[in-house]
Amino acid sequence: MSLTYQEAGVDVTAGYEAVKRMKQYAESTFNEHVMSTLGSFGGFYEYGENVLVSGADGVGTKLKLAFALERHDTVGIDCVAMCVNDVVCHGASPLFFLDYIATGKLIPDVAASIVKGVAEGCRQAGCALIGGETAEMPGFYPAGEYDLAGFCVGSAAKSALLTSSRAAAGDAILALPSSGVHSNGFSLVRKLVPMERAVLEAYQPELGMPLGEALLTPTRIYVKPVLSLIQQVEVHTVAHITGGGFYENIPRSLPKGHSAKIERKRLRVLPVFELLRSLGELDERDMFGTFNMGVGMTITVPAAHADQAAALLQADGVDAYLIGEVVAGGEGVSFC
Repeated sequence: MSLTYQEAGVDVTAGYEAVKRMKQYAESTFNEHVMSTLGSFGGFYEYGENVLVSGADGVGTKLKLAFALERHDTVGIDCVAMCVNDVVCHGASPLFFLDYIATGKLIPDVAASIVKGVAEGCRQAGCALIGGETAEMPGFYPAGEYDLAGFCVGSAAKSALLTSSRAAAGDAILALPSSGVHSNGFSLVRKLVPMERAVLEAYQPELGMPLGEALLTPTRIYVKPVLSLIQQVEVHTVAHITGGGFYENIPRSLPKGHSAKIERKRLRVLPVFELLRSLGELDERDMFGTFNMGVGMTITVPAAHADQAAALLQADGVDAYLIGEVVAGGEGVSFC
C-alpha cells in the first residue's frame, strides 16, 4: 500500500478488501462456461472452441485535467486503451467496444469530441465501436464535468489463451514503453499539480512541452504489436501496468510460487515521473506502486527468444527492451 496515494484519497487496501467481499457474489452467478475468477486482466467466457475475454474500465480522475484544459478529444483513447490493453493480455483480439458518458448537462460538441477520441482508440485497437449510452443527469455532476467508461469484448482460441500458468522460472521480462502517465494515479498527480490552466499550460523544459500536455498524452494502445508478436514467437504472459504499478500488475502475469526480479538500472523512467517525484518528494516504493514509470506493459518470453521478441516489437514501432526475469520462489516484484 502507498501511504502517499492513500493521502491523496485512494485507499488501495480498501480496494483489495472490496474485491475480496464482492467475489462471492460474482462467483455465485458463474455457469459452466466461465473459466476464471476475479483477478485476471479480463473475464473469460467459453464460447465453442474460442474464449470471449472481456474488460471494463474508465478514465478516472484524469478527466479533471481534460476539464481544466477544455480538451475532450483524447480521453476517449484512454477509455478504450484501459479496456483493450487488458483484453490483449490474454492473447485475445478485441472485437467490439461500447462507451458510457454521463453528465449533468449534455453539450453536443463536447460529447462529439469525446466519441471522436473513442473512435480513434477503437481504430488503433482494430475493434468496432458498436454502441453505448449517454446519460444526462441534472444535479448529479458539477457543471462542465462528466464521467466516461467503456466495455470491450475480445476473442481468443482456447488453445492460445494466455494465462499466468504459462510463465516459468528463467523467462525473460520485456518492457514495452508507455507514452506517459497513461490513465492511472491521477488522484496523486492532482495532489502534486494544481488543476489550473496557468500551471498546466506553463512550459516545462525537462519535458519539452507544457506539463498539462504531457499529462494529457493518451494511453498507448498495444493491441496490434502484441497480437503480431504472439503470431511470431512463443509468448508466455503479458501484464498491463495500470493501477497498482509494478507491484500489483506484474505478479498477475506469474504463476504462484514465482516472482519477478527487475534490474532497476535497465528501466527507462520518463522525465514526467522524475518531475512528479520531485514535486512530492516521493520514494521509489510509492512511485512504482502507483505509476507505470515508463513501462506500459511487460511481456514474459523464454529467455532464448528475448532478443527476437524485442526486435520484432521494435520493427512494429514499440521500443521494447529487457528489464528482468521470472524467478522461482517468493512472490511479487523485487528490484536489484
